[in-house]
Amino acid sequence: MIKLSQKLKDKLWWLVISVDYDYSRITIAEHEIDGDILTIWLEDKQDFKNSLDECLKIDISAKQFAKVIKAENLNSYEGSKMHPTKNFVYKTRIEINDPINWYRDDASITEQQWAREAVLRLLLTQLVENEAQGVETW
Repeated sequence: MIKLSQKLKDKLWWLVISVDYDYSRITIAEHEIDGDILTIWLEDKQDFKNSLDECLKIDISAKQFAKVIKAENLNSYEGSKMHPTKNFVYKTRIEINDPINWYRDDASITEQQWAREAVLRLLLTQLVENEAQGVETW
């Protein structure tokens, strides 16, 4: 779960409304990872902005970004390992590197894009699910 302020949630809702609830129109215009913060700028694919100042800027902590990478199994693969003492082979997920170092050092450009898109999907899913939980049924 990515923590967002109410003000940022409201801005994200305005973006969702401006794309007529067609979530596939929301794209990451630009990104930057600096220190302990991943910054993404969101925009409507059908209404490209002239500058990043016109896009919706979202800062995500590296810790939260790492959780997304790990949850999506982006920094690991399924493989076989030999048990160190009992001499049998078992299937397990093998971690390539810790999530942030994997993103910075090991991931291809495409894999980095998948990680950022996973964050966007999580943000939108979380926004809709939290709103649905807040709605009372009669």
